[in-house]
Amino acid sequence: MDINNGELPNLEFDTIQSKLAPLWRSIKALNDDEQTIVVVPSLTVDYPLEGALLQAYEERFLFLLFLLRQPRARLIYVTSQQIHPLIVDYYLHLLPGVIASHARKRLFLVTPLDGSPQPLTRKLLDRPRLLAHIRSLIVDLDRAHMVPFNTTELERDLAVTLRIPMYAADPKHFHFGTKTGGRRVFIEEVVSCPDGIENISSLETLIDAVIVLKTRQPTIDKILVKLNEGVSGDGNATVDLGHMVLTGSDVDREVVECQVRSMVFEAAGTSFDDYINRLQAHHGVVEEAITGRHFESPSVQMRITPLGDVEVLSTHDQILGGVGGQTYMGCRFPADDGYAALITAEARKIGDRLMDEGVLGRFAVDFVVVRNHDTPWKAYAIEINLRKGGTTHPFLTLQFLTDGTYDPECARFTEPGGKEKFFVATDAVKSESYRLFTPEDIFDIVARHRLHFDQSRQVGIVLHMISAVGELGRFGMTAVGDSPAHAQEIYDRAVTVFCSEAERCRELS
Repeated sequence: MDINNGELPNLEFDTIQSKLAPLWRSIKALNDDEQTIVVVPSLTVDYPLEGALLQAYEERFLFLLFLLRQPRARLIYVTSQQIHPLIVDYYLHLLPGVIASHARKRLFLVTPLDGSPQPLTRKLLDRPRLLAHIRSLIVDLDRAHMVPFNTTELERDLAVTLRIPMYAADPKHFHFGTKTGGRRVFIEEVVSCPDGIENISSLETLIDAVIVLKTRQPTIDKILVKLNEGVSGDGNATVDLGHMVLTGSDVDREVVECQVRSMVFEAAGTSFDDYINRLQAHHGVVEEAITGRHFESPSVQMRITPLGDVEVLSTHDQILGGVGGQTYMGCRFPADDGYAALITAEARKIGDRLMDEGVLGRFAVDFVVVRNHDTPWKAYAIEINLRKGGTTHPFLTLQFLTDGTYDPECARFTEPGGKEKFFVATDAVKSESYRLFTPEDIFDIVARHRLHFDQSRQVGIVLHMISAVGELGRFGMTAVGDSPAHAQEIYDRAVTVFCSEAERCRELS
C-alpha cells in the first residue's frame, strides 16, 4: 500500500491487528526472536500542548527503553523534537544486566523536528518520507508492533500505513473512555458510581441536569461538571449550590443558572464561554460531588491482552491538587489495602465488559472511596481511562527495574527476593528556581547526593520529563522505597536537595 494513500479502511486495520496474537505468544514464551517496538507517544487532547511541555510529555515514556533488556529487541522512539543525548544515556545506564552500548545500537530516535501543537501522529502522517524511513527500520513487519499513548483514527491510520499492529484500543471503542461512556458502562455492569446525568451538550441541558440532581437529592451542596474528554481533571468544574432550596417555580431555573455561571474551573485560565463551547463540542456529564470524613481517590490499572486475558496490573492512590482538589498531581503505589481489594473487584467487572466489547491494551478505572468514622469504605467508579496515564510510567519503571510482580489479591508488589516495594511519583516537581538547572545539572545533583536508583538495594529516584526543567522549571520523579514511609522519605529528601541546590545557584548568579 502506498504511504500517500489516505484511504485506510477499518478492514485493513483489523487484518493487521490479527498479527498481535501470534506475536504476543512469542513474547510470552520469552524466546530471543527479533522484534521491533515503535513507540509513538502522541497526545490528542482538547487543549493545546506545545514547546517544552509537549516534548516533556512525549519523553515521559522513555522508560520503554527498558524493553531493550531483551537482547534482540529493536526500539524506534518518535518525538516531535530531538531528545537531549544525556537523557537517553541516563535511561540506558539504568538498564540492569545490559551493556548500554549494545542497547544503544538497537535504539532508533526519529523526529520530524516540529514543535507545533499538532498531535505527533499527525506530524508523521503529513511526512511520507519520514514514514518511509521508519518503515525501513522495521526488520520484520510480522514481528513488530506500535505502542501509542492514546488512540484516535490518526493512530489507526499510522498503524495501517506502517503495516504493523497497534497494541492499544481500536478507536471505534473511544466512547468507553469518555465520561459519558464510562458512566453508562458502570450503570450497565452494576458498578456503584455517583448519581449523575450523561451527555450534557449545552448550557441549557447543564442547567436542566443540575435541577434534576438537586430535586432527586435535596441535600447535595456541590455538583461536578466534567467534559467528556477532559484529562487529569482539567475538564472539571464545580457548581456550588450552598443551601439552595428548590421551590418548584420558574425562579429555580434563574437561581441555578446564576450558580452555574459562577462555577469554579479546575484548569487555571478557563473562561465560562470557552468551557461552554468545549461542552457543546465534546459533551460531558454532571455528577454529585462525593464527600466523606475520609476521602481518597484510588485507581486500578488493567490490560486486555491479544489473547483475550483480562489482567489486573496495579492499584494506586492518586495525589490530587488544584483549585477543587480534582487535578492529578501524582500517585502512591500500591493503593491502601483497606480498599484495594474492593476497587479491584469492581474494576474486574469493567475489564470483563471491555473484553467482551473487543477492547485491547492498557486502561485504568478511577474511583473515589469514602467512609465516615469506622464505617466500611464505599467505592464509586468515576472514570475509565482507555489509554496509558500518569500511573503507567512509574509502575512499569518499577517493574522493569526490579523484575517484581504485583499480587492483586493482597495488593502487594514484591521483587524476586520477596522484599516489598513502594513508590511515590509525580510529573510536577516544579519551582521557578529550577529553571536555573540544565539536564546536566540535574544528573550532577542526583549523583553527588546519591539520590539515584541503586540497583543493589533497589531504592532511590528515577527521573522523567527532564527536558522541561530549563524552560518550565519542572520535571517528574518516581521515588522507590521499602515501605510507604521510606518511599515518601526518599521523595521528600530529593525535593529538599533540589530546592537547596537551586538556592545555591541563585546565590552564585
